[in-house]
Amino acid sequence: MGSLIYPPLFLLPFFFFCVTMATLDPIHETLLQCLSNHSSESPTPISQVTYFPNNPSYPPVLQSYIRNLIFASASTPKPLFIVTATHVSHIQAAIICSKIHALEVRIRSGGHDYDGLSYVSSKSFVLLDMFNFRSIRVDIENESAWVESGATLGEVYYKIAEKSNLYGYPAGVCPTVGVGGHLSGGGYGNLMRKYGLSVDHIVDAVLVDASGRVLDREAMGEDLFWAIRGGGGASFGVIVSWKIKLVLVPEIVTVFRIEKTLEQGASDIVYRWQFVAENIDENLFIRVVLIPVIKGGQETIKAKFNGLFLGTSEKLTALMDDQFPELGLSRNDCKEMSWIESVLFWSNYPKGTSLDVLLERHSQTEKFLKKKSDYVQEPISKIGLDGLWKKMIQLQKPVLTFNPYGGKMAQISETETPFPHRAGNIYKIQYSVNWKDGSVEARERNLELIRWLYDYMTPYVSKSPRSSYLNYRDIDIGVNGIDNVTYEEASIWGIKYFKGNFDRLVQVKTRVDPGNFFRYEQSIPSVETSRKSWMAE
Repeated sequence: MGSLIYPPLFLLPFFFFCVTMATLDPIHETLLQCLSNHSSESPTPISQVTYFPNNPSYPPVLQSYIRNLIFASASTPKPLFIVTATHVSHIQAAIICSKIHALEVRIRSGGHDYDGLSYVSSKSFVLLDMFNFRSIRVDIENESAWVESGATLGEVYYKIAEKSNLYGYPAGVCPTVGVGGHLSGGGYGNLMRKYGLSVDHIVDAVLVDASGRVLDREAMGEDLFWAIRGGGGASFGVIVSWKIKLVLVPEIVTVFRIEKTLEQGASDIVYRWQFVAENIDENLFIRVVLIPVIKGGQETIKAKFNGLFLGTSEKLTALMDDQFPELGLSRNDCKEMSWIESVLFWSNYPKGTSLDVLLERHSQTEKFLKKKSDYVQEPISKIGLDGLWKKMIQLQKPVLTFNPYGGKMAQISETETPFPHRAGNIYKIQYSVNWKDGSVEARERNLELIRWLYDYMTPYVSKSPRSSYLNYRDIDIGVNGIDNVTYEEASIWGIKYFKGNFDRLVQVKTRVDPGNFFRYEQSIPSVETSRKSWMAE
């Protein structure tokens, strides 16, 4: 399926907006007039934040938040125009005028949609870029914060730490990820075993719907509020901001990073990790990263065990000696620091790096990349792991990351939010491959490698459905039809992301956006009541 899906996303010609200057000017004027008419409340004219292809600022604005270089090529479809909104009326105008002119809207927060669906479409579209919406208001007294959707996780962590070193927020370990998409897709990080996901700590939100209405939690109702916390906000509207509940962190946390090759017993340690990581103290999170390497002239697998413990190194080593001695963790392997300093450690910044680096919104280098995901519900046998090492060495390229579940994740119902992957999952797998060569041949080769590894893992992962994580966007698992989205079609991928929650998401979508204005290749479909009997219940 992947070979049929990818070409429309970044190989089709973008003839739909490459019009001549003679026709561009009237279109430009008509659209700008519409946008201006519907954004009069803004102190900044919308014309100052709207970019057409003939504007010299259009290319850098478009490119600035493309995180996957697959979608930075000249042949990638481009938006008819870009609105870098600075006022909520700009968002309303973009929605209303796009409806009038039958244009799709793509909403970009931080640009980390792995398959580019937040800023690429094979149809004529408008890009609503939210990077100017990045206000963060932290209220320590009430243990909460209002965070606009264009803010990055790094900015959120920095602003919380400015106010107090006793609070944090359970979200991802990549500081440049945008809040809007991360939270609406679930949002996980190394606090998940203690506190659950980002969506488990959202208490309010502001959204602009398909009619241009600005809604908070009370106005939108509990069904829509439920849907945007893990169901993908871009299916339902434009998330303007989130109100999040902060969580307590100790003054001292402990981190460690231990590396083992197969020759150093990595296979037995990874096998044992499967039984320990989900059951150990919820204050401890141990991620395993598996990388094919050449060491001493020999092809092998390197296992990196990265840990965060909400406590001192003394308590951690005592815990590990008792429950996971196979790893051989010693006090010398441990580093004590504040929670905000651990954010830098997990982002691989060198010791002594200023916290100001969290305010940098762009990675030093972007890559060509592809990601996939799986859930493991039964430990992989030693024989199974041996086979996996051989396959990874054979393929040479893809990297696997195992993220442990258990703790708080097992205590929250799978229907509490649209994110259903709770109790019963030992760990989640992220498949990752990246490359530097921009040729079509290199792209196809690397996509082939990661798909081979994904196929190889079929016997060892969840079944009926083979589940995936929404924020690891993967169009290989299915896409909507180009012109007519059906429930049956969308359920192919929807059940994998949302399991039984997919039906409720469709129900909410049909009520709040019956015309299916907010749509993309993996958006929740809107269906007629008569299509499914459960809609009338």
